[in-house]
Parts: sequence; C-alpha cells; structure tokens
Amino acid sequence: MRAVTLRREQTAQGPLILVNPSHPLRAGHLPELTAPDLRRPEVLLERQTARLLAACVQAAGGAGDIVPVSGWRSQREQEAIWRDTWAKEGEAFTRRYVALPGCSEHQTGLAIDLGKRAEHIDFIRPDFPKEGACGVFRRLAAEYGFIQRYRREKEAVTGIGEEPWHFRYVGAPHAALMEENGLCLEEYGDFLRTGPKRCRLANGRWVEVFWLSCPGGTVEAELPEGICQISGDNGGGFILTVWEGPA
Repeated sequence: MRAVTLRREQTAQGPLILVNPSHPLRAGHLPELTAPDLRRPEVLLERQTARLLAACVQAAGGAGDIVPVSGWRSQREQEAIWRDTWAKEGEAFTRRYVALPGCSEHQTGLAIDLGKRAEHIDFIRPDFPKEGACGVFRRLAAEYGFIQRYRREKEAVTGIGEEPWHFRYVGAPHAALMEENGLCLEEYGDFLRTGPKRCRLANGRWVEVFWLSCPGGTVEAELPEGICQISGDNGGGFILTVWEGPA
C-alpha cells in the first residue's frame, strides 16, 4: 500500500467530475486538447477522450458516417450559444437543450455531440440515429468509456432534455457500472457511497471502485500497488479506481 495526500481543490479535477448548475466548473479549467477527427480540426476534446472516441468510431465502422459536431467550448463560446439559441428558439428550448455557461460538460473537454454525416447538420440537435454505424457506436460506447449523458427517463434528475447525440467520457468501468445499474452521472456518486463496487471489463480484468470523502482541506488515502486512477467528483469527494491483476 502507498499513502497519498489529496487536497480538496483536487475534487474539481478529473474525468468523473459532475458538471451541472449545482456543480459548476471551476474557473480557469483548461484541459489538454486535440482533435479526434483530423477532417474536423476545429472540434477538440481532452486527449484521452479524443483517442478513445476515435477508436470507438473506428470499431463501429463509422469513419465515413459519424461526424464530431461539437466538443470542447470556451466560456465565451458557451455564452454565445446560450444567448443566440435564446434569441432564436426562446427560453424553454434553450433551458431544455443548452447548458448554462460555466455549467456545461462541453467546457470540460470530456463531452462530444455526434451527428450522422449529412449536407446540413443541426449544431444544437444533430441527428444521431439508432441504426447503422451510429447504432453500432451506441452499443460499443460503454466499452470505450462513453455514456449517453442525457436520457429521456432521467430528465427529472439531469434537468436536460433527452440528447441522443451527446456522449460523455467517464472511463470504461464507470460507463459499465452506470449502464448496468441504470444510472446517470448525477446518481453515480450516491451509488458509490453505499460501498465499493466491482466490475469486470470486456478484456476480462476486474476493477474495483471506491468513493472517498474530503470534508476538510486534505484527506489521506491508502492506495494499493498497481494501476490506480483518482478523480474528483466536483462535489467534495474522490472516486478511486483500482485495476486488479496484471496490465
């Protein structure tokens, strides 16, 4: 075992942070960015997210059919989208489909809107059907660490209308646990607070996931030797992920 000291400000960092009006993104957050599709160099994602998105699209046979529509956004861009959508579509539509500036997952670099290739693609609500390569991508998404972030049955929890085109990277064990237990990201922290969870990945490796509270300025954690990931939850705690067995 090895001891690490985690600081409370680190709870606002990592691939599992919850971002919504109750959990705004910390000011100044800027991930390391790259384009998942060189044909759309203006659409950027956090590096790991971009790599795994490209791999999932490739595995789905969607290189010619699946288009990255909107990835990372700056605060200024999110403000412009909110303002322009409000002017064109009105308040109800905007609140249903556009996140408040500072509270958008797109500002993390971990979220992507995908569309089916077409002459015209709606930037706010791109078409991403359940058939063809898009459907295959949906079935493979959790294996590559992605969840459909906003589902119809979770609208009362997320406060966002169903968005079949919006995918969020959380990592393979967490995507699998959320899918298996019918959870959205808002519910995942409470699920982990009930105790450690184990998950078997598609490659056969077992993973164990823990939640750790950080009520003060720092918290001490004992981590096993081997591959571990520590992510903040943006709510005063950490999610610890431990891969069991050889890499």
